[in-house]
Amino acid sequence: MSQKKILITREGLTKLQSELEHLLSVRRQDVAGKIKRAREKGGTENNAEYEDAKNEQAFVEGRILMLENVVKNATVIEAPALVGVVEMGDKVLIQNQDGKIEQFTIVGSAEASPVEGKISNESPVGKALLGRKIGDEVEVTTLAGIIRLLIMDVT
Repeated sequence: MSQKKILITREGLTKLQSELEHLLSVRRQDVAGKIKRAREKGGTENNAEYEDAKNEQAFVEGRILMLENVVKNATVIEAPALVGVVEMGDKVLIQNQDGKIEQFTIVGSAEASPVEGKISNESPVGKALLGRKIGDEVEVTTLAGIIRLLIMDVT
């Protein structure tokens, strides 16, 4: 069965690979130590410390599986080919209908982080911006309604 390719920037892939390496080489052993110490203190029944450590282990192992999948199926977004046209990996300077200016980087969903200004190519804003050029005004349908964005610059 073929997995869906996951689009990601080189920077994003490096960041996820570093996190995976840390989880495999440090966190996994730390959690195993917590489980062992908790078991030695009071067995496994009615032992809150043991339960907390097992929950942490489940989280760490789940994150490892997810990151391994992303890394295995990653397709690195190469440098944009068209100058002034919004493509994956581009930084886009936009002005919204209220005059507020914001900058976004268009990335794959695996590294999207609106707090860091990284929006997914699969998000409504990402979809609306892709393929458009400087000076274009786009309309985006969001849960809050329709918003208009003016593309001011693409780098």
